[in-house]
Amino acid sequence: MTVGFIMMCHTALDRAAQVARFWAEGGAPVVIHVDARVSAPDYKGFQKALADLDNVSFSRRYKCEWGTWSLVAASQAAAEQMLERHAEVRHVYLASGSCLPLRPLKELTDYLDARPYTDFIESVTTTEVGWTVGGIDIERFTLRFPFSWKKQRRLFDRYVEFQRRVGFKRRIPSGLVPHLGSQWWCLTRQTLSAILQDPDRPLYDRYFKRVWIPDESYFQTLSRLYATSIESRSLTLTKFDFQGKPHIFYDDHLQLLRRSDCFIARKIWPRADRLYQTFLTKNAQSPAMAEPNPAKIDRLFSKSIERRTRGRPGLYMQSRFPKKDHENGKTSAPYSVFHGFSDLFENFDGWLAKYVGARVHGHLFAPEGAKFAGGDTMFNGCLTDDPALRDYNPRAFLTNLIWNSRGERQCYMFSPRDNQANNWFTATDPNAQISVITGAWALPLSRMNENFATIRREAARLQKRELEHLEILRSMYVKARVRIWTVAEFIENPMEPLQTIIDEISPRATRRLTEAPQMVELTGFPQFLQNLKNQGMQPLVMGDFPLNAGEGRHANRRGRPYLVK
Repeated sequence: MTVGFIMMCHTALDRAAQVARFWAEGGAPVVIHVDARVSAPDYKGFQKALADLDNVSFSRRYKCEWGTWSLVAASQAAAEQMLERHAEVRHVYLASGSCLPLRPLKELTDYLDARPYTDFIESVTTTEVGWTVGGIDIERFTLRFPFSWKKQRRLFDRYVEFQRRVGFKRRIPSGLVPHLGSQWWCLTRQTLSAILQDPDRPLYDRYFKRVWIPDESYFQTLSRLYATSIESRSLTLTKFDFQGKPHIFYDDHLQLLRRSDCFIARKIWPRADRLYQTFLTKNAQSPAMAEPNPAKIDRLFSKSIERRTRGRPGLYMQSRFPKKDHENGKTSAPYSVFHGFSDLFENFDGWLAKYVGARVHGHLFAPEGAKFAGGDTMFNGCLTDDPALRDYNPRAFLTNLIWNSRGERQCYMFSPRDNQANNWFTATDPNAQISVITGAWALPLSRMNENFATIRREAARLQKRELEHLEILRSMYVKARVRIWTVAEFIENPMEPLQTIIDEISPRATRRLTEAPQMVELTGFPQFLQNLKNQGMQPLVMGDFPLNAGEGRHANRRGRPYLVK
């Protein structure tokens, strides 16, 4: 006894001819259906290529369209021809023109001979199906689908919605329990002939002609009426992506296909020369009588689907632009934001770069432009310091900067004077480390040579901005690592918080701080704050600065603050 193959072909007829010849020369009869839309010259050339094989024949042609009855009708015609002309066939295997045998034909026939009464067809009820993509499961059996989903999508959707609105439901023929499964099956002669010769076949055919995607439900449902033993799986290796589209196998999938131990794989790229040459040789090696086990390669496909749907952390790309708050990581790597430090310390970015293994930038979001480390005007990924380009999409500017420098931690300075568009973004980013010295922005204002009324207005503007930022940083939605000090608290003991910050950035470093960065001149700052109060503005973020607390406070040449007596 042997197995017969039905091949459904519409493209890459040269490859389909190679596969048909491989099976036919191995002793298996092959019935081929060629889509009626294939041109006459191509069809005749296909027939001519296989004309020397007596056990290869061509069935009645149908114009096939995805999701329609035509695919079932073509399968029925080819199956009837197979059963009529080849009495020695015990199992009939439905395959496509893009299928490729992965193991010698004898291994498949031996496998089926050991299971003479077993039908291999994926057949599960609609309640057990979790892979239907498109939102229609049981409704594909109770609604009518006279319009093509691919060519008449608008009519298709409107007609489905109309039937739902009016409550229309078709009656499922008595005795049928709708089942779904892969189109590619291997049925015994007894089961297949019972389906095709059933006295109620006209009734079933009329019903399934209005079912959506009947090629995935017709044989899957009717086989349950006649089969004595069903293994609800397909012997054909077919993998689908998250959109329900089949994966295409290329030459570099050779070892992957071998590990699956499956008999046939679909869908093979027509130009995968290495695959066709490897698997269609008569001396191809494979584990003797190994059980087909596509689960052995499921892990790789799961990773592929995850990479396609989630992407790499922090990578934004046009083909998979994420929904808000559904990104696979807002950024690709940890980074640090230093708010107010450059106002309190002179050349803080240069000092920090000596103690941490990181790239330390200046004010990346300064109004006049991005201050890249080293004074560069261009950074990795062709990021420019131009403020107009940066402010067109500040979030993309930051994520691109971190992505293009992954492997090297990035740090940058920040203040209320800078563009505030990313405040929520960084606060809700688990990769962010945000250190804040509140009120430090007032130190440069205290040294400005400007009318005090102008200074007061600017102080009020900056304080309002900082309060808004602090409200974000103290909200329940924050995921960043946030530390906040007032400027009064920080100048009392700068070494301890600086050491904590540096240890977090470079946890493996054992170097202890021996000197703090040089602090800016503080003389007159408490009086400046008092003058703001006298002019009607209430400083809220500087901390407790008594009028004489900062008088005489300087930073010595080693950076350690001391009091001049």
